[in-house]
Amino acid sequence: MPHQSTISDLRARIVRRDLAARDVAESCLDRIRAVDPRVRAFLSVDEEDVLGQAAACDQAISDGASGKPLLGIPIALKDNLAVRDQPLSCASRILEGFASPYNATVVERLREAGAILFGRLNMDEFAMGSSTENSSVQVTRNPWDLERVPGGSSGGCTAAVAADECVASIGSDTGGSIRQPAAFCGCVGLKPTYGRVSRYGLVAFASSLDQIGPLTKSVEDCARLLSVLAGHDERDATSVREPVPDYTAALTGDIKGMKLGLPKEYMVDGLDPEVRAAVEAAVTHLSGLGAEFVEVSLPHTEYAIAAYYIVATAEASANLARYDGVRYGARRDGADPIEMYARTRGAGFGAEVKRRILLGTYTLSSGYYDAYYLRALKVRTLIKRDFERAFETVDAIVTPTTPTPAFKAGEKTQDPLQMYLSDIFTNSCNLAGICGLSVPCGFTRSPRLPIGLQLMGRPFGEATLLRLAHAYEQTTEWHKARPELAAP
Repeated sequence: MPHQSTISDLRARIVRRDLAARDVAESCLDRIRAVDPRVRAFLSVDEEDVLGQAAACDQAISDGASGKPLLGIPIALKDNLAVRDQPLSCASRILEGFASPYNATVVERLREAGAILFGRLNMDEFAMGSSTENSSVQVTRNPWDLERVPGGSSGGCTAAVAADECVASIGSDTGGSIRQPAAFCGCVGLKPTYGRVSRYGLVAFASSLDQIGPLTKSVEDCARLLSVLAGHDERDATSVREPVPDYTAALTGDIKGMKLGLPKEYMVDGLDPEVRAAVEAAVTHLSGLGAEFVEVSLPHTEYAIAAYYIVATAEASANLARYDGVRYGARRDGADPIEMYARTRGAGFGAEVKRRILLGTYTLSSGYYDAYYLRALKVRTLIKRDFERAFETVDAIVTPTTPTPAFKAGEKTQDPLQMYLSDIFTNSCNLAGICGLSVPCGFTRSPRLPIGLQLMGRPFGEATLLRLAHAYEQTTEWHKARPELAAP
């Protein structure tokens, strides 16, 4: 069935005219109708618009314009990416009824590449969460076990891909929000280097940490998407003028001689035994492919969670100050502006967003800025230097993506600290601004849940990570497994 295929397979069939873009779009729409009432990955889908885009793709092929890299491929979007005249709520009540007046840069690039963009995917409100339970609209479920979470904040993105509701999706990663749900749902998820992909049109959570990236069914699909998304953008001041390589050309299958680092700080006591075993087996497998492993040290890793939740919440406090009920979004009237602000923000923001705004405002306040925020920035610099030293001797770093497999819905909602620790292996990557990728590397026994292997690379070292992940993927079977929900 077309909805079960990869970008690479579909593009070849569409270009050969073995398959029409409309057939692919209808297959995905049928799949959404069949399984999304249980998975709840999508917030909305405009079927008429989807079929209109598909018809335009088929007409382009008939006219001989078949060179676009994503022509006719259905790709869904996280609900914090701006698409002109479409809803943009970030799964928050404070943006109910708001439609974007412009397109994000990544949306423009996907359309130029011929992709069919459809649907708004569920997420933790304003990307603040690790389970997609913080959405103000609905709770998304993990297709491998509907009693469990898909991860977050890009949980809708990974659940939709794992359930074959779309061929690929685009999410955002602030502290692990692409890689952690990719691990929980058995997908490939890439957080590019900070500045590699334009953030113009991404609703900001923490501006120095946020990065847009792909979620796919294969490493090759991930490389194809990154080749479209990456590149400098004048509208994003943090976008870097760095040449974009042909990422698919890096997928040689040869990793002989690559030197990989194993950080001792990541194999912690609380690591789930089955996750540990799967990662150790992956290390052995990569060694068999010719990679050389050495132990490296990232000594400031233990401070990453604390530093992250100071830097991220401080930036969130500043970014979310704009939602005041005056300019756009929901509004609750009051006797004076102060009461109006309080009522609007009190009703519009969920508990987790309020918690982070309060924490961020506190750490930026007079008397606490030096003690918390400034100190966290210094720790961030130390974490960055740890990685710089490690990359002097290794080509990439290999770790678990998450300390555990997907946990049950409701299991951690009353304990924010335990929820935050779900990202213990991923947020250092964001603090350092480097690239990171999660690829499936095994399953737990009972219940059968995916396990992810995380690869971290030098700034703008995505090609190295994709080469490594592709060599591993093509010599293992993990990526071929599908949840029973997504079976034909």
